[in-house]
Amino acid sequence: MKNTVLIPTYRRPLDLSRCLLALQAQTKPVDQVIVVVRDTDQETWQFLADFPTDKLPLQTVTVSVPGVVAALNAGLAAVEGDIVSITDDDAAPHPNWLEKINAHFLADSRIAGVGGRDWIYQRNKLEEGSHQVVGKLQWFGRVIGNHHLGVGEAREVDVLKGVNMSFRHAAIAQLHFDERMRGTGAQVHFEMAFTFALKRAGWKLIYDPQVAVDHYPAQRFDEDQRHNFNQIAFINLVHNETLVLLDHLPPLRRAVFLLWAIFIGTRDSLGFVQWLRLLPSQGQLAGKKFLASLRGRWLGWQTHQQFKIQNPNFKNKFVVF
Repeated sequence: MKNTVLIPTYRRPLDLSRCLLALQAQTKPVDQVIVVVRDTDQETWQFLADFPTDKLPLQTVTVSVPGVVAALNAGLAAVEGDIVSITDDDAAPHPNWLEKINAHFLADSRIAGVGGRDWIYQRNKLEEGSHQVVGKLQWFGRVIGNHHLGVGEAREVDVLKGVNMSFRHAAIAQLHFDERMRGTGAQVHFEMAFTFALKRAGWKLIYDPQVAVDHYPAQRFDEDQRHNFNQIAFINLVHNETLVLLDHLPPLRRAVFLLWAIFIGTRDSLGFVQWLRLLPSQGQLAGKKFLASLRGRWLGWQTHQQFKIQNPNFKNKFVVF
């Protein structure tokens, strides 16, 4: 099998350098490396101009639209490999990353996607912990991530994480990342729509903690600044989550999800109960998050309804966006 690695990047040349060096050290050589670069990103273009061309089969794709979705869709159009592995510029795949990815795809032709653990380093300190439950969608609509803390054997999951996910090219040939995702950079939850579409089509998704990358979360150059509250970023996150789940869930579970989301929710997408829980420790900030969550839910509902009106034959099947 031929392997393509796809990396969207924006203004992180030092991080990108670490990622490319890790790809040079793979036990299974990569056949194609696609780096998607914004047309205005002079820092990255200068770095790539000086990068040794004999070290990797490197190819650049230019994109003018901001956001990871546009970057990935532009990159997908240039993929030549049988397997396309996606990672972030601030990640460094372990040396056996591609070797272990290929082993899964060779073992089972029903597998469309393979993901693994991203070992997160915050200020050079490893985030420790372990979880058995990873990448699962609960019946009422709550999504459990934990990809960065997964342990145990390889197993089927519902969702993969953008920093470490690979796909059988034949399975995704007609699929694109959802351009309705809000945000001008990270566009949080973009991978959920993609992987749910594969599940609806009957493909298998595998999470294997041994398929690993080191992840050094770097500065973002958009409204989403990770650990600092930004109303627009919070609304975008909840909008994206809401839209994806409304598209994916059948009618009864969709209604249950909306009730759960509004009245309970999670720490990242607050419902009424979560607001009460966080109120003593976060005060007014909890209120801002709750209001932003409600706004995001409403906007996600509106986007979903507009899509249904424009696509009356849409019935939650394998859909190309």
